[in-house]
Amino acid sequence: MSQNEFARSIFISNGYIAELEGEHRKVNDRIIQLISLTFGVNEKWLKDGEGSMFYSTPGEKLQRMTGLFNDLPPKFQDYVMQQIEQLLNVTGKADP
Repeated sequence: MSQNEFARSIFISNGYIAELEGEHRKVNDRIIQLISLTFGVNEKWLKDGEGSMFYSTPGEKLQRMTGLFNDLPPKFQDYVMQQIEQLLNVTGKADP
């Protein structure tokens, strides 16, 4: 994966990546969360180097997603649910 592809996948610019590499910016919690959610990387491992690099089970991913979802205000929770339903419709996996 190129830096450009990586940047796009977590919704940041190539310039931002360059600033991180040049140590002109620090990696913030938002970037860590995006990397974790996009690539299944254990957030604790990214922050502290502790634990395994990747979430190893679907249950761990679900637990992480549930925690993030619960931290959102109700109107954003509704938006997330709508997006999930649209993804299921697009993939043909929605309930009939």
